[in-house]
Amino acid sequence: AGGAGEAGGENLYTLDSSFESARLFVNIEKILPSFDLKVAFTSDEQPLGLLGSSGAGKSMILRCLAGIETPSSGRIVLNDRVLFDSEQGINLPSRDRRIGFLVQNYALFPHLSVAQNIAFGLPKKLSAGSIRVQVEEQLLAMQLQGLGDRYPHQLSGGQQQRVALARALASQPEALLLDEPFSALDTHLRSQLEQQMTETLADYQGVTLFVTHNMEEAYRICPNLLVLEHGRAVHHGSKYDIFQHPATVSVAQLTGCKNFSRAVLQSSQKVEAIDWGCTLQVIEPVTSELSHVGIRAHQFIFTNDSSQENTFPCWIVRTSETPHRMTLFLKLHSAGKNSQDYHLQAEVFKEKWATMKDQPFPWYVRLDPLRLILME
Repeated sequence: AGGAGEAGGENLYTLDSSFESARLFVNIEKILPSFDLKVAFTSDEQPLGLLGSSGAGKSMILRCLAGIETPSSGRIVLNDRVLFDSEQGINLPSRDRRIGFLVQNYALFPHLSVAQNIAFGLPKKLSAGSIRVQVEEQLLAMQLQGLGDRYPHQLSGGQQQRVALARALASQPEALLLDEPFSALDTHLRSQLEQQMTETLADYQGVTLFVTHNMEEAYRICPNLLVLEHGRAVHHGSKYDIFQHPATVSVAQLTGCKNFSRAVLQSSQKVEAIDWGCTLQVIEPVTSELSHVGIRAHQFIFTNDSSQENTFPCWIVRTSETPHRMTLFLKLHSAGKNSQDYHLQAEVFKEKWATMKDQPFPWYVRLDPLRLILME
């Protein structure tokens, strides 16, 4: 995906005019009672994930693109067609935007059969024979063959989702908007349908925007991510960039990071982690904007060599168990006084835990300089 301007800036981002050649160009503001949505971004044919907590503005962006909501100001361009431009007074109606929209609860018409629901998305001027052929193609593509005469209430949640996706794709839209498409499904079904969705999107030639607050889902489906917070884009880039170098604490939290400390710069390669009570060597040169240091729970190294850099004695305060992993709540430098008196959360697989758990304290934990996340 193309870049955006300074994250969190108060002015609408200034996007270079060359960005207008992107498949999708969005630069909008929507003033709402609860917050002010103000975003600018571009996207190409690779799925772009809109990631953020509830109320960040993800679904509102889709609704503005689809023409269901009207931005207060700005501009939306899809494949060189202006869908919305507040200055020029352009605001194409939804039906003319060539956009497919899959909403959370699928919004199938209960009184129409599966085939009729899919056909609803097709241009009205097609012949009956042509409609039948295209509906059959969609049923086949979505593994729904034989279900054309059924009604939505006769389908499972997964089948309903596939019908809604078939309806969204039937009109051969230039952009496909997916609003938390797996939120209504149980875990096993989510996994199956996610794989099918990935295959479908690989064949789809248009622009895809995928809204989710599940960062693992976003990571699996979308090569590029736009992270939103309170109606602003706080990070925009490849998923690798965002997971390896989250710009802020809130972005790091969204990507699943559990450990943060306020940080003070001591030298270009050394920071004081105030909340962990230690000084850390770092590899990345530190800027004066540094505010926090973080490390992911699975990236600690337990070692017997206490002489290495960034290695500290630690004691376990308590543990928490999942089917495959143990979370260890660690206190550095001294034993914890109670179950809340800890500095860090570390995650280890149970096989590793079995080899560790009977060792006498203190243990030694290393915060590898390569694994430290420095945030502004």
